[in-house]
Amino acid sequence: MRDFGSLDQRIIRTTCDWSSSGQELASYLASRFTYRTPEEWIERINSGEITLNGKKVSANYRLQIHDQIEYRPQDITEPDADLNISIVYEDDEYLVVNKPGNLCVHPAGPFFKHTLWHILASRYGEIHLASRLDRETSGLLLAAKNKTAASKMAKKNIITQKKYLAVVHGEFTQTIEAKGFLTSDTASAIRKKRRFVFDMPQEPGSFESAYTTLEAVKSGKEFSLVSAIAHTGRTHQIRATLYSFGFPVCGDKLYGVDELMFLRQSRDELTCDDRAKLMISRQALHSAHLELVHPVTKEFMTFDAPLPEELTKIQE
Repeated sequence: MRDFGSLDQRIIRTTCDWSSSGQELASYLASRFTYRTPEEWIERINSGEITLNGKKVSANYRLQIHDQIEYRPQDITEPDADLNISIVYEDDEYLVVNKPGNLCVHPAGPFFKHTLWHILASRYGEIHLASRLDRETSGLLLAAKNKTAASKMAKKNIITQKKYLAVVHGEFTQTIEAKGFLTSDTASAIRKKRRFVFDMPQEPGSFESAYTTLEAVKSGKEFSLVSAIAHTGRTHQIRATLYSFGFPVCGDKLYGVDELMFLRQSRDELTCDDRAKLMISRQALHSAHLELVHPVTKEFMTFDAPLPEELTKIQE
């Protein structure tokens, strides 16, 4: 879903493809958007908040390819977020933004106005974000102000390097060229968790090639600051790779010191002991350095964002 509607009224649109054809509407919504139960989705359909091809339908309607589903939520309460972004660079077509560590990039789940997209679209009108960061990851992103500029970004792959800084548990003292694969962590109780391996997995299941350069910046007995250059852009790449080498990112509920914190957080059941072990309320990962070639001027440009204060305090 990438059509978010107007800035005042959230409208979520999606199109049925072959994989969901024949599925009942309520079942489809419950399986894809798990923040509501099947019964709650039925209520939303019956209330008219969800329409199909512009018309109200029953919850047991069976989807067909190319059906257009539109959802206009009426009562989603947005959680608090840190809306203090800073513009690092701006010209007529592009922006480089430094985002805080508690802010979604795109509307998702309960977040709509409390997102980087909404903040920028409110200021500039049309906005296209060229890269994505997890909600809890702070730092630099590139955005375009119009479709033409966005198309130039996509065609020319203008970002030449992205460097992250991570505060991790343990004494990290080396440089690692982690060139291998990300695959499912079959030992984990959480299905979406991944692990890094050097050799191509032989067991059945999906995997992706991944390449990350990890280098010690500041080493300590308990905590270290690590530089991570992501040569590929895989989901959870840096966090999963650091975890697999025994250096979990501080504050990370999924790839941290105890993965069950991820489940407890989803139920709003984190304990005081959990919070103490996490060291920080969000994952200590920061997009610190960006290199790109401007698609219009061809100028080579570099941008840096200093490590946020809440991350520097962990190492003190």
